[in-house]
Amino acid sequence: MFAFQNALPSLLGLGRATALRRSWLTILTILFIPAGTAFGQGLNWEGQSGALVTPFAYTSSSLSNNFGRPQISFHFLNTGSVVGNNIQASVTVGFLKRFEFGYTRSFKELGGTPALSPLFDGGFNIVHGKVNFLPENFGKHDYLPALALGFVARTQVRHVGGIIRGRDTANGDIYLVATKTITQVKGLPILLNLGIKATNASVFGIAGNAPVWQGRLFGAAGFVVKGPARSRVVLGSEFAQQPRHIQDLPGATIPTTLTYFARIIPAPERVKLNVDFAVVSAVGTIAPNVNIKARHQFGMGVTYQF
Repeated sequence: MFAFQNALPSLLGLGRATALRRSWLTILTILFIPAGTAFGQGLNWEGQSGALVTPFAYTSSSLSNNFGRPQISFHFLNTGSVVGNNIQASVTVGFLKRFEFGYTRSFKELGGTPALSPLFDGGFNIVHGKVNFLPENFGKHDYLPALALGFVARTQVRHVGGIIRGRDTANGDIYLVATKTITQVKGLPILLNLGIKATNASVFGIAGNAPVWQGRLFGAAGFVVKGPARSRVVLGSEFAQQPRHIQDLPGATIPTTLTYFARIIPAPERVKLNVDFAVVSAVGTIAPNVNIKARHQFGMGVTYQF
């Protein structure tokens, strides 16, 4: 993967046209085919194949007739002095080269603002699944993106509304996403990702529930560059629209979540490991004199596939 190197094979005994054709096919295979894998091999905040907080249409790698090897990930987000630190631990498995399924446990470190921090206390469960129903470049059409349909279900959510009501709540997402890796720029694979979801979660459940189910857009863009010692670095940004309001907090408004991330793949040819670093812009002032202080926060993640 990502062996941006001289790929010309021995040409002895081949005609010149055949030799050139085979040489270019080899080069293209090395340069371009692994690009989608580079973008898609990492797990996001909730355990899906994706960027930092948004899912891709790609799935965890697997065989066409069997299960793949499991992927595990750990994510940390310093969500500020009000919300506190959020920690996610995930396991995801792909199967039949089209599906993935996984579980994530969300853990919480309480913030230090007595008036507001208890609203965000406690962890919760996340189950997710995805089916890639249209492979990228299907039918040898280079312009076709990968398309996937997926879901996220969160249970034991006590944030905000759950605390106010004194009981567990649940929320979820149903989404459709398209992902395309553009390889026409030699040596610079570019990924574009765009999706729409129906959700009743506020900020991925961190802020509890939204009052009603709503349609929200999300997307990402990134590109791969060469790093030191044959490593690869993915640089990108994401957006995820959030439901405008929070259940049981009338008057509070929530902005779109933005991230700026770098995904480091230390040894793409040998180990399926990547490390993510990010700056996340989530929530600031949500009402007069109510500042959640979760803007420009540090996040990181590590994903490994056995």
